[in-house]
Amino acid sequence: MFRSLSCTATLALLALPALAAGPTFVPDVTFKGSVLTGWHTLGAATWKAQDGTLTGTPSTPAGGWLVLDKSFQDVGLFAGFRCPAGCKAGLLVRAEKTATGMRGQFVSLTEGDLAIYNVTFDTTGKETSREKVKPVASMMRTAATPPNAGGGRGGPARGGYRPAEWNTAQVVVDADIVRANLNSVNGALGSGATMDKTDGFGPLALYSGGTAPVEYREVSYKDLAVRVAPPEVTSTKFRMQQLDEFFYSWGVSAADVNHDGVLDIVAGPWYYLGPNFTEKREIYLSSTVSPSVQYAATMVNFAHDFTGDGWPDVITTTAGKPVMLYVNPKGEPRRWSQYQVLPNIMTEICQLRDIDGDGMPDLITGVGGVLSWATPDKSNPTGPWVVHKISGPAGVVAHGMGVGDVNGDGRLDALSSLGWYEQPANAASATEPWKFHEQAFGTGGAEMAVYDVNGDGKNDVVTALAAHGYGLAWFEQKRDTDGRIFFEQHMIMGDLSDKNAGGVTFTEPHGATSGDVDGDGVPDFIVGKRYWSHEDSYTDPDPFGPPVLYAYKTVRSKTAPGGAEFVPELVNNRSGAGSQLIALDLNKDGAVDIVTSNNRGTFIFWGTAKKKK
Repeated sequence: MFRSLSCTATLALLALPALAAGPTFVPDVTFKGSVLTGWHTLGAATWKAQDGTLTGTPSTPAGGWLVLDKSFQDVGLFAGFRCPAGCKAGLLVRAEKTATGMRGQFVSLTEGDLAIYNVTFDTTGKETSREKVKPVASMMRTAATPPNAGGGRGGPARGGYRPAEWNTAQVVVDADIVRANLNSVNGALGSGATMDKTDGFGPLALYSGGTAPVEYREVSYKDLAVRVAPPEVTSTKFRMQQLDEFFYSWGVSAADVNHDGVLDIVAGPWYYLGPNFTEKREIYLSSTVSPSVQYAATMVNFAHDFTGDGWPDVITTTAGKPVMLYVNPKGEPRRWSQYQVLPNIMTEICQLRDIDGDGMPDLITGVGGVLSWATPDKSNPTGPWVVHKISGPAGVVAHGMGVGDVNGDGRLDALSSLGWYEQPANAASATEPWKFHEQAFGTGGAEMAVYDVNGDGKNDVVTALAAHGYGLAWFEQKRDTDGRIFFEQHMIMGDLSDKNAGGVTFTEPHGATSGDVDGDGVPDFIVGKRYWSHEDSYTDPDPFGPPVLYAYKTVRSKTAPGGAEFVPELVNNRSGAGSQLIALDLNKDGAVDIVTSNNRGTFIFWGTAKKKK
């Protein structure tokens, strides 16, 4: 999500994530009928409808179109399609009228020709020109690419096109960028600039050409020009306090910064003084940014006494940038001295845990392609920190990280979306990588929780499956007859086509943590949507869906798959999550409070303490 160091290019994450089996947007309309009311034909093809399947049969190789009678500017179009040998298929958006016919953006879905084109037609619907769209940066809304922006992707199409079988395709055109997916793979056909700048306006259409008919089903579309902000809802079990309205940080932490015996909140350049949290002070020079076109400078921050002087300091982490240490000025009303303690890191998620048991929490992150843990040099804590290997080369993934005792030996292990690393007995002096156990925990989500979900005495894993897609799951730990550990996945939330816990579906679960929200002694999973994760753009699925924050309560049940289920409780639908959430009892009333900081602001959700009987 950062520009100076692209997640996909520099971190070698070119494997594109699978998205929904259906559209990544909630459709306004899905065609289910057997009549073509609301559509008209153009060109040399005949069309029929039967139980939601639209079949186009070309009468000449040039073929023809089934055109919707309604026009759009920004629109999402999804369809399943089956195109046998000799068939030519495609989706057209912004079929705008011109003096000589029309023009638009055409996604070709023909074997050997999977690409996006700017096309023009004459008045009969016959194509008169086509040109592949010019690739553009993917993590923004307009085709004007600023310096250091992440590049657009060209090259061959991905998504596993299946000739003569059912495939799916999606095209989204917004502002002056058109993006296309194939078989639920995000960006499989790339993205490019429209010829109409941002002004194109016209209907969408389905194409049938070549020498064989094409079938379309589940044809769905959505007017993307409409943005809906639902009425704000906060759970009756929480009280919301907004500390800041501006975008300063994706992360948040807590510590008694000013030594008054009360926890304070740290978010980016500010600390907010408890217990009222109405007064804030700068740690370093602050600058709010526009979430539409900019990212905050801090993804994750942690507060702890790293220098050993008795006062909590702060470290900030951002993928592609150095780790900075800010030393507490011990109550003096001034900004804090800063020191670079690690070079550019490579993970968007970091963890702070005491790996070696010496009382000083250590930073787990990616350094030089190696998953590592780093700790202050006790003789020089503001100098370069001491780095220890966890993985071998190329062991770093940008999203998804966990820390917990997987095998029950009393030592903390490290987890990523690729699997888990078993901590050796001598981690502080080890020179070799930790033993790796391969296990797919999704494609890379947020902070991964490690706790005993079903009460069988073995720690399980709860995680988001894709930081910029769909999916939550818990992974039940099991052991074979030889005692080897493996995990069985149990879905909590899939995509829009799935039956999800509580009927809840949202995208971009980029921030997560765990905490005992309901006070039953079992941790719960807290997760939220990172709204506009890649700025104001359609880079990601459903980027304008409500920025929800949920507490998924862990409910142990012998009748549930794996012995447990997760019950979602909506905390709030207008706050969301960033890269880091915290859950703790801020005011010592016995209830867990949730704190989040992101491009919607900085919030505390005060938990309700149970009444004493």
